[in-house]
Amino acid sequence: MSIASQVEIIKSRIAGAAREAGRNPEDITLIGVTKTVSADRAREVMAAGVMDLGENRVQAFLDKYETLGNAPRWHLIGHLQTNKVKYIVGKVALIHSVDTLHVAEEISKKAVAEGITQQILMQFNISGEVSKSGATADEAKHLLESVSALHGLSVQGLMTMAPLGATETETRRLFADLRTLAESIDNEGFPNVSMTQLSMGMSGDFESAIREGATLVRIGSALFSHLES
Repeated sequence: MSIASQVEIIKSRIAGAAREAGRNPEDITLIGVTKTVSADRAREVMAAGVMDLGENRVQAFLDKYETLGNAPRWHLIGHLQTNKVKYIVGKVALIHSVDTLHVAEEISKKAVAEGITQQILMQFNISGEVSKSGATADEAKHLLESVSALHGLSVQGLMTMAPLGATETETRRLFADLRTLAESIDNEGFPNVSMTQLSMGMSGDFESAIREGATLVRIGSALFSHLES
């Protein structure tokens, strides 16, 4: 199966889940996660109409950025170490994985030095799974209050991941909890903080995420695992 065909299948599934939830499919952005494929494959995804690409690791992003530049809209979706911040600020459109005040402060410093505003999402570990990165929900308001005071940042929303092996009911409850957390944060009226984006849902659970309000879905294996060699 070609990339173009697989993209159409995924878009059809996104649209179906959106309509079930009474939502407009155009309000959901498909991010093609290219961490396991080459820059040439990434170009094919772009040619099929997926212009938002996500990378988990900074070095993998930099390798593809050298080839593709700003042609796609880049997303950094994996864990971000403070010593790697300087390599991505200003190059990626959205950093999904800001999970501590320290990381946010480093992004702020680099953004201010570059004279730009970097858009970010705050990552929360709603499930409490030890292997997952992210702040806890209990830390949310204090963390967002502190981040809102930083210059050069614009918080666009929240990100989370469901634990491996979770049932659909458990997954939907987790995604609903992130939506509720976003609504609670939004009610605080923090400056430079909006809750317009919810990044949740990957290849195995993106339809559940859409039914619970996801605006950004991160799809890798469902795009690439059935491709022609």
